[in-house]
Order: sequence, then structure tokens, then C-alpha cells
Amino acid sequence: MTTLTKRNRRLETPAERWSTEEEEKKKREEEEEEEDTDCKTLRLTLMEEILLLGLKDKEGYTSFWNDSISSGLRSCMLVELGLRGRIQLEPQGTRRRKLLERKVLLKSAAPTGDVLLDEALKHIKSTEPAENMASWIELLTGETWNPMKMHFQMRNVRERLAKSLVEKGVLTTEKQNYLLFDMTTHPLTDRTEKERLLQRVQDSLLDRWTNDSRRINHRMLALLLLAHVSDVLENALSSLPDERYELASTRSRTLLEADPDQESSRVSSPAEEIIWAILAAFNKS
Repeated sequence: MTTLTKRNRRLETPAERWSTEEEEKKKREEEEEEEDTDCKTLRLTLMEEILLLGLKDKEGYTSFWNDSISSGLRSCMLVELGLRGRIQLEPQGTRRRKLLERKVLLKSAAPTGDVLLDEALKHIKSTEPAENMASWIELLTGETWNPMKMHFQMRNVRERLAKSLVEKGVLTTEKQNYLLFDMTTHPLTDRTEKERLLQRVQDSLLDRWTNDSRRINHRMLALLLLAHVSDVLENALSSLPDERYELASTRSRTLLEADPDQESSRVSSPAEEIIWAILAAFNKS
């Protein structure tokens, strides 16, 4: 949106401005998504996409050295709830505050139809006083020192997401024997779905790249940032030729090194604030 348009709307309240701009951007994103998904048969959540990026295709499990994906998957839930209009950050008020100084508020308690999302939404709904974004990531991951809040931990998230992907025909279930114990794994069966996901991520940093984060599709912006905090972005870019890999990596660093508070001051919807608040939380940790 141009500066002139912003000036003309300066007298509008943030809610009115967001409502109008969000409708316009949503319409543009729906048109873009139709172009991207002409042959798409599945609609994956952000959690499922991040897990799919992290899973080893043949082995069917995530890297044992990746200690970031657990908190990353919980972050996906918070962003997904924001994108679906269920939560938002509390209003700025007259004095501008940083993202992590603002609490996460319930916007709508309507069920999403996704078991994991509805479980997280239930926790947010029942919590008083409200918590900020960094606290919610810790609570859902079970990394809190407060024994009275351990019940907020979302358990067996990877396994539950993997089962969902099995039901959608993307993964299968196998039992692997590792000397002293058996482990359930979920190897890839639908290579086309993962290739489509990899292509979307790569295109967003190459052929469809824009230097203005506001012009990036909301879900794609979230996917890029969440892939980074989950330590699986490298997996999406590793198949690129050296020259294109370097270009994609450079552009991703440009996006990831941006100041979340500064970026959020330019956004046009509450959902985008949630996305940048996630990056702010991980930058702090």
C-alpha cells in the first residue's frame, strides 16, 4: 500500500484499518494461492508442513540433533490460530510497546476443526491473566519452571502430526528395530506433496522474492520464519544448485535478520503481528 493511501486513512482506528486492509490482502492471497495450487489435493497446516520439512524421507523421523523443532511446532500452532482469527496481541494503546510486552488475547473461541489447534486454543481461553508470546511457546513446549502450569504442555505433538499426515496419505507407518528398542517411524510415501512444498519455499526466495515483507503471502511469510526457528529451512534449500542456494540463503537471512518490532509496526493485520512476535520470542531466547 502506498504512503498516500496510508495518510488518507490515518484517522481510522487500527481495527478499522486492519479490517479493510486485511480483506484486500486476503483477496490477493487467495488469488495467488489459486495459481500456486491448481493441482493441489491437500491442505496442510503449518505444523504439518514444518514436520514434513524436518522428516528424513526414507528413515521417517526428524534429526536427533534438532532440538528446535519441538518449540517450532508449538509456535506453528500459535501462528495458525492467528491466521485463522482465533487469537491476537493486545492493542498497542497510546504508548507503543514491543511485541513481547503485549499479551496474547482470545479473539474467537470457535473450534478450528483441528484437534491440536483446539487444544491450544482451550489453554489460551482458560488462562488468566493472559501470557505473552514467549511465555506461550514455553508453556506449550513444557519448558516452564512453574509446576502449576505444566498442564499446558502439548504432548506427543510430532507423533500426532505424523498420524495426521499418514491419514492424508503423505506418510506411512513402520516399525524399526534399533538394537535395544523398537521405534515407530513415518517414511514418506507421497513424494509429490513434499516436492510441491519444497518448490513453494524455494520460489518464495527466488522467482517470487520481494524485498518488502508486507508483500509476501501471510502463510508463506509464516512458513519461512517458522522453518528457520524450527531449524528445517536448510532442508528446503539444500537441493538447489550452488548459485541459487547462495541467493536463496542470502535473501532468507535478510528476512530473518529484520527487526520484528520494526516490521510489525508496518503490518496491515493482527495475524502478521503474531508472526513477527514468534520471531521476536526466538531472537530473545
